[in-house]
Amino acid sequence: MGTMTDEIRERITTNLTESRAARRLGNWDHCWQLLEDAHVLSQPWVWPHIRVHREMLVAGWEARDVREVSGQVLRLMVGGPASALGRYPAGNSGRARIPATKPMPIRLDLAEILERSTQRPT
Repeated sequence: MGTMTDEIRERITTNLTESRAARRLGNWDHCWQLLEDAHVLSQPWVWPHIRVHREMLVAGWEARDVREVSGQVLRLMVGGPASALGRYPAGNSGRARIPATKPMPIRLDLAEILERSTQRPT
């Protein structure tokens, strides 16, 4: 994957900020959708990927979801190295209910954002 673009960095940051707001309001569906989208965008880069899993861990903790908490602890340990090695399951939502090694389809809008990060200036 190429260099993280400002567009991706800003989208991840916005999603994490909005997910915290949704969490405070108890809007868990919206919270998790924002986190899942941030996860898909963050996978190619170590620190953003870890940052998203940390936010997922916090959300799981606040939701009192034991499965999510334990799944996120595991993902925090392996997500960074997987990104560093380029061995992550593209499109995976990052949630504990999904196998950590399962690739998933990437929604078109997210795929387009990721594609722009691989384009070289002409």
